[in-house]
Amino acid sequence: MIKKIYDNKIARQAFFILLLLVIWQVVANTGRYSELLFPGLPSIWQAMVESISTGELTSYTQYSFYLIGIALGIGTLLAFVLTALSMISELFADFVKTITTIFDPLPGVALLPIALLWFGIGKDSIIFILVHSILWPLVLNTYTGFRSVSRTQLEVGRNIGLKNLRLVTSVMVPSAFPYILTGFKIAWSNSWRSLVAAEMIFGASGGQGGLGWLIYQKRFFLETPAVFAALFVIILIGILVENVFFVQIEKWTVQRWGMVIQRSD
Repeated sequence: MIKKIYDNKIARQAFFILLLLVIWQVVANTGRYSELLFPGLPSIWQAMVESISTGELTSYTQYSFYLIGIALGIGTLLAFVLTALSMISELFADFVKTITTIFDPLPGVALLPIALLWFGIGKDSIIFILVHSILWPLVLNTYTGFRSVSRTQLEVGRNIGLKNLRLVTSVMVPSAFPYILTGFKIAWSNSWRSLVAAEMIFGASGGQGGLGWLIYQKRFFLETPAVFAALFVIILIGILVENVFFVQIEKWTVQRWGMVIQRSD
């Protein structure tokens, strides 16, 4: 039994998650903390079921995906435009490196006052913060990936008649894909952190909001189990996306191409 768990990646992760939940409930059962500060798993589960049954949790989650989807689309487009410019000449490369160095260390929350001045309270300000959080990891990783493509690979591509866009899509993107995929992973996690922070400060936009706004509302009314329920949903989304979406992309691309070491699970 133990060997089967050890040899299976999903089983190992499930075991560690279960262990953390057991520790959580043990701490809650000690009675050292009130339900208002540290609710037990039954209370959190009940709050989650009630929120789902009313459609509240579902609608807030869908709106979060909507905002992140828009920001990911804009951020991805801008990232590839900037990276393409950086490959044209050293002048553009220096420009891209300079603005990346300036803006990448800035957390999205630090730009909240500027977003308020430019866009006002609402959806546009939140999307601005999300794009900022998504853009620079994508630019940095894509640029690094393109720069890592060897001259030999480029020459082989040119020798078989590939030029310009076809050379980029057929040689440079596949060669740099592990870097690009890492950039998307970082951008995905950054987007959720920025979304929750931005919504808790900005509030809902147009009468709607995402999970960050839900957390803010529940905290304001001291509904702590509902706060943790929303947090658990964000954690669950992260686990599913990492272990289903990104893992499948890795299997279909970099592992299939022999670009990473595959561990037997």
